[in-house]
Amino acid sequence: QADAQAHHCPLSITDAAKTEELPLPSEEPKTDSPTSEGVPTPAVLGELKVSSVTPDSVELQWSVPEGSFDSFTLQYRDAQGQPQALPIDGGSHSVTVLGLSPSRRYRFHLYGLRGGKKIDHVSTDTITDAAVPEKLPLPSEEPHPEDHKSEQPQTGQPQTEADQGHVVLGKLRVSSVTPNSVELQWSVPEGSFDSFTLQYRDAQGQPQALAVDGGSRSVTVPGLSPSRRYRFHLYGLQGRKRIDRVSIDAVTEEPQPEDPKRQDSPTEAIPSEPPLARAVLGELKVSSVTPDSVQLQWSVPEGSFDSFTLQYRDAQGQPQALPIDGGSRSVTVP
Repeated sequence: QADAQAHHCPLSITDAAKTEELPLPSEEPKTDSPTSEGVPTPAVLGELKVSSVTPDSVELQWSVPEGSFDSFTLQYRDAQGQPQALPIDGGSHSVTVLGLSPSRRYRFHLYGLRGGKKIDHVSTDTITDAAVPEKLPLPSEEPHPEDHKSEQPQTGQPQTEADQGHVVLGKLRVSSVTPNSVELQWSVPEGSFDSFTLQYRDAQGQPQALAVDGGSRSVTVPGLSPSRRYRFHLYGLQGRKRIDRVSIDAVTEEPQPEDPKRQDSPTEAIPSEPPLARAVLGELKVSSVTPDSVQLQWSVPEGSFDSFTLQYRDAQGQPQALPIDGGSRSVTVP
């Protein structure tokens, strides 16, 4: 099954094409743009800076002192040496790269694109922080005493907390479980967060991260394995910094031999649920393709959906899933 899923933020990074070899800055066709496009204004990338580092993430920032770019692409190699590529909107000037390994040196290459062509290129390298000595609590341990302690304390200054207000994550709860997914819910009793990050390890023990919008209070984690215990960590972020954390563990259900209520057979489900409004997905189309990404588009000709999930298998045959907001009609799979 060629399944797949998507989201806001990717923060599930998949493998890029092995053929990428980052071009040297001297190869960039800066001189071509004024003559071929007839546009006198060049587009120039400012310095690529590391603004924050954790054991498993790096935040990068840059400027565009001259002109503008349609989009950016960030390229790097993961801990296994596999090339990765992140597409970034042309209006952005920062990005957080998740799913990295602790105490490891990474080299990042940022490309500015116009009309699908790489115009400028800046690079930087950094080392992720060492792993925190704490081991993930055992399922039998109650996670809540540690839940309201950030992995990286906020500068230790009471004034800064007072300036941005006290922000607290409520208890993380499991609201529903299936053989291959878990739905989690939480509250924010005090203050507000800019965004959330949900982290867990998949059936192969690989770390996974899901970026969640700051206004959300629930997330569905797809692509799990049946009858397996998972431990989930939800981080509340403000200004890209982890402020609070809550954790919980859940066991996925056993696989069911027959599942007549499966979504693939909507005609069987309609008689038992007559009051439900009909919701229909339009054709899934490929709107653009690069060596390491695919952009997909779809429509909803009837009704509406709460959310979407894009599922597929990566180059290693591992299942991947991307959660997507119900209002979205396109997604880029990097």
